[in-house]
Amino acid sequence: MSAYSAARSSTLRPRSVRQPLNRAAHYTVATIIALLFLFPIAWTILRSVQTLSVAGSGVGPQMFQGLTFDNYTALQDSGVSLWTYTANSAIVALGTTALTTVVATLAGYGLARLRFPGAGAVFVLLLVPFMVPFQGILTPLFTLMNTLGLTDNLIGLVFVYTTFQLPFAIFVMRNAFSTVPKELEETGMIDGLSTFGILRTLLPMVTPGMATVALYAFIFAWNDFLAALILITSQNSFTLPVALVNIQSGQFGQVDFGVLSAGATVATIPCLIAFLLLQRYYVNGLSAGAVKG
Repeated sequence: MSAYSAARSSTLRPRSVRQPLNRAAHYTVATIIALLFLFPIAWTILRSVQTLSVAGSGVGPQMFQGLTFDNYTALQDSGVSLWTYTANSAIVALGTTALTTVVATLAGYGLARLRFPGAGAVFVLLLVPFMVPFQGILTPLFTLMNTLGLTDNLIGLVFVYTTFQLPFAIFVMRNAFSTVPKELEETGMIDGLSTFGILRTLLPMVTPGMATVALYAFIFAWNDFLAALILITSQNSFTLPVALVNIQSGQFGQVDFGVLSAGATVATIPCLIAFLLLQRYYVNGLSAGAVKG
């Protein structure tokens, strides 16, 4: 064996040993992180099938005794119209998702491709709401919505959620369109396509960005509590997070954690479904939309 071959084999041998170790370390860390994220979900599901006495008895072997689905039955029978509140949340979440995605796509394309005076200033102004906490404008927001007759109205809640989601959504879509080669637009112009025709041809290229925007908008609108609590006053119009807060029973207003956990489990399912359906686009869209540009 030549000196070169001996030196090369000596350098490759440690690398071949390090690769399995690196892979094992990677999977170990990933498993630990996954368990940390899954633990609250598993804990909530476990609480949802426990009786009230077991749920309040602390941690121990008794946690797995007497498991029952009575909490899910009590959730519907406790005066909480589960399907009504779920439908309200679905209307708000789907409406926010659709409106945010459409407006952000149009605005993102315009800011990324159309050249007009003050485009940079407009983009910066659109990002200003990022720096304004929602709690800081509750009073003027309620006054404005009340003046427009949009309080205690699910459509008004959709407008509020869309307004607060648009800065991030436009930021993502602008940068997503910026990654598309300009040659595709030039080809469309040569073929005589209109601006909206060109936009339609580019949509498959920015699908990951649109999926990211839709996922964020849906989860935010589905889970938000504060805006719905302030702007919705009629019990029949409550969204699911607000309705779940009202689930109390027992002496001295004791919270029934079993029923509350059952409600939280039900409320989590749509978010998990949305994430699983869009996860293939999520990472690419977040990387392209929130890093590049």
